[in-house]
Amino acid sequence: MTPDIPMPGVFSLQTVLLISLGAIVGANLRYFVAQYVARLIPSSFPFGTLLINISASFILGFFLIWTTERVLADPRWRLFIAVGFCATYSTYSSYAFETFALFEKGQLPVALLNILGTNVVCFVAVALGAALARSI
Repeated sequence: MTPDIPMPGVFSLQTVLLISLGAIVGANLRYFVAQYVARLIPSSFPFGTLLINISASFILGFFLIWTTERVLADPRWRLFIAVGFCATYSTYSSYAFETFALFEKGQLPVALLNILGTNVVCFVAVALGAALARSI
């Protein structure tokens, strides 16, 4: 789902700034969460990336349903959270590369676990976020 842009067809400075500010927050949080999880759980399995993908999926599922069905939200929040923050906080490119690296190292069971964990658990996280948003 693409968030509404306040002025359709026009990329205003405000739109660019909202997306950029969300991206700054998301990218920095992604880095710090990944580093923290790597220290907390030393492993060849990319737990940090998985946790980030799950939490980003939950946040996006919750936020988009909550602001679509439960509350009247200024469309600028959708630019900040959905387009800026979630897009840079979620790490699907890292997920894809880490899975590829595991596969290349011959760690097929771990690579498959990462694929299953990321795709299935993130889908469940979106559904849980949406369910929570609908329940409040």
